[in-house]
Amino acid sequence: MISENLPVLQVVVPLLMAPVAVLVRRPRWSWLVATAAAFWAFAVAVTLLSRVLAHGAIDYEIGGWPAPWGIAYRIDEVNAFVLVIVSTIAAVVLPYAKKSVEREVEEDRLPLFYTALTLCMTGLLGITVTGDVFNVFVFLEISSLSAYALIALGQDRRALTASYQYLIMGSIGATFIVIGIGLMYVMTGTLNMADLAQRLPGVAASRTIPVAFGFLAVGISLKLALFPLHLWLPNAYASAPSTVTAFIASTATKVAVYMLLRFFFTIFGAAFSFDVMHLDRILMPLALVAIITMSLSAIYQRNAKRLLAYSSVAQIGYMVLGISFASVFGVAAGILHLFNHALMKGALFMAMGCVMYRVGSTRVDAMSGLGRTMPFTMAAFVLGGFSLIGVPLTVGFISKWYLVRAALEQGMWPVAVVVLIGSLLAVIYVWKVVEVAYFRPAPEDHGIQEAPLAMLIPTWILVLANLWFGIDAKLTSGVAIRAAQTLLGVGR
Repeated sequence: MISENLPVLQVVVPLLMAPVAVLVRRPRWSWLVATAAAFWAFAVAVTLLSRVLAHGAIDYEIGGWPAPWGIAYRIDEVNAFVLVIVSTIAAVVLPYAKKSVEREVEEDRLPLFYTALTLCMTGLLGITVTGDVFNVFVFLEISSLSAYALIALGQDRRALTASYQYLIMGSIGATFIVIGIGLMYVMTGTLNMADLAQRLPGVAASRTIPVAFGFLAVGISLKLALFPLHLWLPNAYASAPSTVTAFIASTATKVAVYMLLRFFFTIFGAAFSFDVMHLDRILMPLALVAIITMSLSAIYQRNAKRLLAYSSVAQIGYMVLGISFASVFGVAAGILHLFNHALMKGALFMAMGCVMYRVGSTRVDAMSGLGRTMPFTMAAFVLGGFSLIGVPLTVGFISKWYLVRAALEQGMWPVAVVVLIGSLLAVIYVWKVVEVAYFRPAPEDHGIQEAPLAMLIPTWILVLANLWFGIDAKLTSGVAIRAAQTLLGVGR
């Protein structure tokens, strides 16, 4: 019985455990409830992915009501992979969170913190698993509202401003998305994704569908922080508690990229999106500009979290660049980078959380000598930085190899050059931190010690995953290629 209902239990169990986390009141018990929800989500996501790879897509009708009358969940290679990304990061971040948030969040707010984090995870899982476009909007609001609250819990007074800015930009993005959904419903009379995909071609010649397409493109671009709609992201990542930054940076924008894939490949179809609406003519230039300008912006940042935040906008550029090729290797590169970037940026932000725990700051100039006083933390940062740069034997190299291959496959060698330039710029901003940590003396009598094992172990799990899936990328690249073939409707 449980096995048959895993698609809906993926969302329902964490959703029910979120209020339990605040009702138990004690921070330790709240943390245990939230951690249990994350591990449940991880176990279910891995099970669903293995089933999809073995037996094909899973269709689940809630309450036994067939679509389009009822809400249906459909799990294929694309969203099964994204479910694994979100739940894996949650299962690694929550054990790390216990020590980290004790320093960065007031004790009486900890149960509320864990409830909000569980709700954020639930919303992201819901967006990914549902086959109903209005449900996408509902779960988007659940994840977004909890994210605004989590960011506002940061120690820095600027956290409130960052949260408010994110609230405004996020609300604008959500409004654009719900207007686009409403226009599609008016023209087709359905909210089911599979039904929409069948009915939209019949009304595509009307003015309404291109307008809906435009609203959705802008709204989703705001949510995934595509340049130049990224202004909310650096402040949000820099001001939020370290645990929140690690979780949101590794999951929220990835799920937004998934929304872009699902709407423009599955619902509208690749032919309409790229041949009729010429989406690639918008995505590719913006992605290329993001890779260069955001990498340059990262170089000039004095706060390491803000530096990594600008780097994230550049990395989103890599994902969108792959998608803009609208080819199997290009889309596979974008999907593969969803997973790989979650690993590398999760490790880097968790390393910065360790620095915050001991030093009380993530300013670059406050990290003098940390290579000697916090060797494991800074080694984790260096290896994560290698992955960000794209050094061979790391996941970052695999992503960029697929991107370069996709570009050359279409004869776009200048695009491949931009990818390589982005990697060179990453060397510069990663080196900024390495130089201060390893080549400057530590202040006398600073008394800084290595981070607690409870924080180091989860951080190193992601670091080792960066290396493992960089050395043996057969599983991840295989899933990414199958997902790309599913989106493009290409036979295997």
